[in-house]
Amino acid sequence: MRVVSLVPSASETLVALGVMPVACTRFCDQPGLPTVGGTKTPDVDAIVSLAPDLVIVNDEENRREDAAALAAAGLELHSMSPRSVAEVGPAVRALASATGVAVPAPFDEVSWRRWLDELTRRAHAAARRRAVVFVWRRPWMTANGDTYGSSVLELLGVENLFAGDPQRYPETTLDDVARSRPQLVLLPDEPYPFSARHVPEVEAAIAGGRVVPCDGRDLFWWGWRTPGAIARLRDVVKG
Repeated sequence: MRVVSLVPSASETLVALGVMPVACTRFCDQPGLPTVGGTKTPDVDAIVSLAPDLVIVNDEENRREDAAALAAAGLELHSMSPRSVAEVGPAVRALASATGVAVPAPFDEVSWRRWLDELTRRAHAAARRRAVVFVWRRPWMTANGDTYGSSVLELLGVENLFAGDPQRYPETTLDDVARSRPQLVLLPDEPYPFSARHVPEVEAAIAGGRVVPCDGRDLFWWGWRTPGAIARLRDVVKG
């Protein structure tokens, strides 16, 4: 099957499933694969010329107008946009079905439910930590509860202090965050490239909170990496 993926998480998952895309975006980080622009700037004509059987899209990564143009060109689209860890298993199963491959453990329905139940049990037993995860700087931005990253934190026993905000990615300030007195502040290296050099700035503004850089892909990329990512992030958040 000829598949074009416009979603980095999906590209990684396709390769792991043994389905090598004929093209992906430059943000998918799949060395050796042809690229067809960015997630929000895909080359529609180039994609159409590849005559793919399927184009993978996402309602957050990709623009509606690009998806509409691809559909108008007669291409079949497969959308996958999980907002929570629970939705990843069904999303991977749907992708496997759409591409005609077998569903590996732990993404089959029984294994996924068992794994998710164990994660939930551990999260309920863990001591809750109040946290903020930044996704951008200038302006400072975080994420609410309707995001995959927040769901990951919830299953690690971490309370997202911005979970109830009506905006999916609310703007804030370091002073406002300091007033919420988080115990943990996460600085993922994507989408904004936070690194160790940003830690002193945040520590100075948010006294008492442990400021920790982390792997943004583990926090925000869903799919094949989800089980391993949660295991790695558990070590990060527990300190």
